[in-house]
Amino acid sequence: MVELESLEENAERLVSAALKAGADQCDVVVTKGQSVGVSVREGKVENTGSAEGDDFYLRVFAGKRVATVSTNQIADLDMVAERAVAMARVSPEDPFQGLAAAEDLIAGIPDLDLLEASPPDPGRLQEAALEAEEAGLAVSGVSKSMGASAGWGISGFVLATSAGFSGSYARSGCSVSASMMSGEGETMERDYDFSSAVHRGDLRSPAEIGRTAGERAVRRANPRKVASGAYPVIFDRRLSGGILGSLLGAINAASVARKTSFLRDKLGEQVAAAAITVTDDPLRKRGLGSRPFDGEGLACKPLVLVDKGQLTTWLLDGSTARELGLRTNARASRSGSGTSPSSTNAWIAKGEKSPEEMAREIGTGLLCTETIGHGVNMVTGDYSKGASGYWIENGEITHPVAEITIAGNLKDMFLAMTPANDLEFRGAINAPSLLIEGMTIGGK
Repeated sequence: MVELESLEENAERLVSAALKAGADQCDVVVTKGQSVGVSVREGKVENTGSAEGDDFYLRVFAGKRVATVSTNQIADLDMVAERAVAMARVSPEDPFQGLAAAEDLIAGIPDLDLLEASPPDPGRLQEAALEAEEAGLAVSGVSKSMGASAGWGISGFVLATSAGFSGSYARSGCSVSASMMSGEGETMERDYDFSSAVHRGDLRSPAEIGRTAGERAVRRANPRKVASGAYPVIFDRRLSGGILGSLLGAINAASVARKTSFLRDKLGEQVAAAAITVTDDPLRKRGLGSRPFDGEGLACKPLVLVDKGQLTTWLLDGSTARELGLRTNARASRSGSGTSPSSTNAWIAKGEKSPEEMAREIGTGLLCTETIGHGVNMVTGDYSKGASGYWIENGEITHPVAEITIAGNLKDMFLAMTPANDLEFRGAINAPSLLIEGMTIGGK
């Protein structure tokens, strides 16, 4: 069992020490980590690793001046506090920094079933990785394993503030992955599969993960280029979460305040097709992005970020809310140096048609299963990436495709987007397959 009570006590002691040293306000974050992992390749253990540690972060305010110090030693709290206060007094002013008001702090911390406290036997992790690799190698046409891995860990989060908040929660996490190769030499093609969850019982089986990785690698064998042009593109759900991630980045209030978002002037407007609704729910049971309170000690609630294509709100923490003249919606994520807004469990609502039905309706186009590079300009919305996948002709997949580029602008892409009905919750950001009309494909 993960014990956080002593860490809470030490955090509260550090808050008291900072106030005694002359801080006007302060808060303390403690992060606790414990992990173990195994990777295998060609039937042999390639790497094993484990880690454990606690880190304390003290943030102090001297008027509108703020400074943060970190330590993993708590023997001399007074010295840590005095150093932080001295740093704050010579720091530049930041008019938007501050703690959440006492009356806004969460009263009761909900149980989100985020902790499976009993660690697995390391031997079982090795067995899971080997099982995944063996299943992948058993697929006809697989020429080589690129490796498989299994891991488990626990992270703890403690927050104490001079406004009167003290709370903590712990989260477990586990994963299994496999990567396989088909072909030889210059004709080799790679693909992968993975599963991650809060509880081990929610993971897909290692054999399924390995088999799927192998089947995907074989399916990609002997790819071709296609003629350049404008075509509809179906983004596989493995990629569609990344497209949603770009939307979440564009409605992050930190980007809006810095004027680095292509949606910075679109609040309340139609930014996506009417079929697109985006929800963010921090209270989802066993969610990989769930948290019972945010990084400032505020109660978290579900939000509809985009309602039938209309942008309803930014992702806000206290600092960005003050800068934009708004009220925080408890999306503060705490790092060592301070807070920043972030989503929790975000997803695009599923549509009515399957990806196969979409393929039949578009007739000719691309099913994109992998993109390469970071070709997204968050200021303008321009999107351009290397890509691979499968060509659709007469509504059916005909052959694999590689060495192409796909391009567009996210503002146009969101408005031309249709969600499929294959939504699955496999991470903190999830979306079904997405059909986007009018993408530019660069091929031969």
